Amino acid sequence: MTTEVLEVAGREVTITNPDKVIFPAAGHTKLDLVRYYLAVAEGALRGVAGRPMILKRFPHGVAEQPFFQKRAPARRPGWIDTVTLHYPSGRSAEEVVVHDAAQLAWVVNLGCVDLNPHPVRSGDLDHPDELRVDLDPVPGVPWRQIVEVALVVREVLGEHGLTAWPKTSGSRGMHVYARIAPWWTFPEVRRAAQAVAREVERRAGGLATSRWWKEERQGVFVDYNQNARDHTVASAYSVRPTPDARVSTPLAWDEVAGCAPDRFTLGTVPDRFAELGDPWAGMDAAAGSLDGLLGLADRLGPAERPPKGEGRRRATMPLIEIARARTAAEALAGLERWKARHPAAAARLHPADVLVDSMRGRSSTWTRIRVNLRHVPEPERPPQEPLEVDYDPWGGPSPDG
Repeated sequence: MTTEVLEVAGREVTITNPDKVIFPAAGHTKLDLVRYYLAVAEGALRGVAGRPMILKRFPHGVAEQPFFQKRAPARRPGWIDTVTLHYPSGRSAEEVVVHDAAQLAWVVNLGCVDLNPHPVRSGDLDHPDELRVDLDPVPGVPWRQIVEVALVVREVLGEHGLTAWPKTSGSRGMHVYARIAPWWTFPEVRRAAQAVAREVERRAGGLATSRWWKEERQGVFVDYNQNARDHTVASAYSVRPTPDARVSTPLAWDEVAGCAPDRFTLGTVPDRFAELGDPWAGMDAAAGSLDGLLGLADRLGPAERPPKGEGRRRATMPLIEIARARTAAEALAGLERWKARHPAAAARLHPADVLVDSMRGRSSTWTRIRVNLRHVPEPERPPQEPLEVDYDPWGGPSPDG
């Protein structure tokens, strides 16, 4: 095994297999990825420093499935910090906490492509210091609509005493963050974020939705549940596992309207950072209060609760499940087989009628595909059939305990 030793922040960091190709389509290696994070370390650390993080590891590159590791590796340098995080399930995990560029490089060497910190600092694990809004478009929504919704999110946050900080998600959407004083609990922060989502839906005139059930959404979903205790979001300057090594890039608001997310990649963002610096540099000095949003939540009244049946949710749309697969490619291949058997129904589907969900298993993700038959006349709707792929995500032991 080849190695390369880097001097970072006064420490020696060993990079194993530095020439391993992590992004086959773009040709970027593990060493390229490490050097990228060192080039933007000031900004990347602003997003992760002092926060416990889940390690999302791609040991074989982004063309293969990652696995999630909550617990810090038992074999680690003495200068890697950790903190014990307790989850709603009752389990706990000693998670890595990054403070400097050497620790950041060590995490990337483990195979972490994007960084997934919790919204709390290690000194106070019960009170988040940021509110996160994830703008997640349904299939077929154009980028300009996501931008329009982001501007409404900024408006709502600003009117309620918070400074909004936008970034591309590095995938299909945008994230808008707000620093808050660490005075509120997770349920309170989530309630405040849900109030943002409901108010944005009210103001955006059909462009956005706060509906929780995926099959009921139209437009851009204002995802408030990223503020739950056990959720993480890819942080600022995270490289995402896309073929072009796209980056979740912080923006100034005057850039948002004209930005194109595919311009922000591992190859381009370091030069941008060197030239412009970090648009989020003032974020830590802009912590605000949730009082305004919690007051908005009170005025909006109780949020609509999803309908329930006997012990489980009652579907409000004609859904059928197509596949549960270990990989997205296997699930999508199953969908194509289903379409070939039911061409008339498939022809009536709208882009938003195909529901592709990345689901969390024991230590990795798996893919579920469902189809909403709302646009297919009832007499022509195919019945629920045996799944095209029927993967058991809970089978076998968890490598993370």
